[in-house]
Amino acid sequence: MRTLNRYIVLDYLVVFLAALGLITFVMTVGAMVKAVDLVARGISATLILKFFLQNIPYILSFSMPISTLFAALLLFGRLSMDSEISAMKACGISLWRLTAPLILLSILFSAICIYINSEVAPVAKYANRELLRTAGVEEPINLLEEGRFIRDFPGLMIYVGRKNGTVVKDVVAYELDKNGAVKRSVRARHGDIVADNAARLITVKLYDVRIEVPDTKDPHDVSKTTYVNAEYYPLKLDFEKLLKSGATVKKRGYLRMGQLIDRIRNIDRDFPMLSEMDQLIEKTQLVVEANQRISVAIGCFSFMLIGIPLGIKSHRKETSTGMIVSLGIVFAYYIFIVIAKSLAEYPWLHPNLILWFPMVAAQLIGLWMIKRSS
Repeated sequence: MRTLNRYIVLDYLVVFLAALGLITFVMTVGAMVKAVDLVARGISATLILKFFLQNIPYILSFSMPISTLFAALLLFGRLSMDSEISAMKACGISLWRLTAPLILLSILFSAICIYINSEVAPVAKYANRELLRTAGVEEPINLLEEGRFIRDFPGLMIYVGRKNGTVVKDVVAYELDKNGAVKRSVRARHGDIVADNAARLITVKLYDVRIEVPDTKDPHDVSKTTYVNAEYYPLKLDFEKLLKSGATVKKRGYLRMGQLIDRIRNIDRDFPMLSEMDQLIEKTQLVVEANQRISVAIGCFSFMLIGIPLGIKSHRKETSTGMIVSLGIVFAYYIFIVIAKSLAEYPWLHPNLILWFPMVAAQLIGLWMIKRSS
C-alpha cells in the first residue's frame, strides 16, 4: 500500500508543481506590465526585481488552490481513462483509501495558504506599496481607493464610496486638528478629481456638499454643531506632504491577520471620529477581508474533494478539458468573493457568511460524489 500511496502522491505532485508554475506565470502578467512601466520610468533593475518577487506571495494565494483542482482533475482523469482505478477497486482498494493521502496533502496546502494569506502576502503587498511610494512612481490619484477610509494624508481622513476614473461619489471627508479631533466634516454626493502630478497635488472638486462644524468649546454637543450647505467645495490633498510624513497608514489588504483582528476589536479606537454606522461598515469590511483570506486558503481542501470525483467522471486525458472544467469551478467559486465585497457596505446582510457558501457546497458535493464513485 505504501508503494501505491507513493505512486499516487508523486504523480500528483508532478502535475501540481507543473500547474502551479504555469498558472503563477500567467497570473504574473499584471506584474510584468507594471515592471515594464517602471523600466520606462528609469527605475533600477534591482528595485524592479524586488517589486516582481514581492508580488509572488499574493499570486500564490490564488494559484495554489487553482493548481490543486487542476492537478486532481488531470491525474484522476488519466487514472480513470487507463482503467487503473478499476484495477485498484478489483484488488479491494476503496476510493477513500486511494484518495486519503491526497486529501491530507490538500489540508497541508490549505495550511500553507493560510500562512501566506495571513502573514506573508500582506507584508509583501505593503512593501511593494512603500517601494513605489518612496521611488516616486506612485500616482497620487491611486491613493483615493473606493470603499475605505483613507488616513494617509496629514490632517485629513477621506472616504470615497464609488470611483470611476476621476469621478467620485458619496464622499465623506474629516478635516482634523493637530490632536486628531474633527474640526470640520464634509459630505458630498459627487465630485471630480484633478491631479497635478508635477506639483504632487490632488484637488477633489466636491459638489452638492453638506458641511458640519462642531462647536470648538463643546464638540460633542450636536445641538451646537453648525450645518452649512454648499454647491461646491474644493478639497486639496498634498502628496508631497504625504511623502515627507513617513509611511502611509496601512489599508485592510496590507494588515497581517493579527493586526486585522486587532483593528476589528478596536474599531472605535482607530476610527473615533466616525459615526456608529460608519464604524460598523468599516468593521464589516475588515471582517470580510479576514474571512476571505481563510476561505480562499481552504479552497485547496475544497477543490481537492470536488476535483477527484470530477476527474474520474471526465474520462479525458486532454489537458484542455481539465483546464476548462477548472476555470468553470474557479469562476463559480470566486464570484462569491466579488459578491461579498460588493455587499460589505450592508452589515445587516452579513456578507462574510457568503464567502463560506461555495466552500461548504464544494466539500459536501465532493464527499457525496466520492462516496457514490466508491
